Amino acid sequence: MDIGIGLASAIAVYFIIWWILFFPVLAMFNRDPVADSDVVEGNERGAPARPRLLLKILITTVAAGVGFALLVLVLNSGLTLDDIPLPSPPGLD
Repeated sequence: MDIGIGLASAIAVYFIIWWILFFPVLAMFNRDPVADSDVVEGNERGAPARPRLLLKILITTVAAGVGFALLVLVLNSGLTLDDIPLPSPPGLD
């Protein structure tokens, strides 16, 4: 990995990507206990019946790894913002 950042920075970037992806993944695969009649007395009615946290952590880890790998590929490709064809603002032609 030759993107000009150290190991600590790479770990921090991976962790940020992981944490951002974790919140949408938390909402996946939830069963509503009210619809399944699995409401336990004393529990929050909106809490998922089976949270499946290990599955969600695994999904987040794989997705963050793919996202981090794509980020490293883009940073090592040599592309700059000047390489992206963007429309010029009106009046500058």
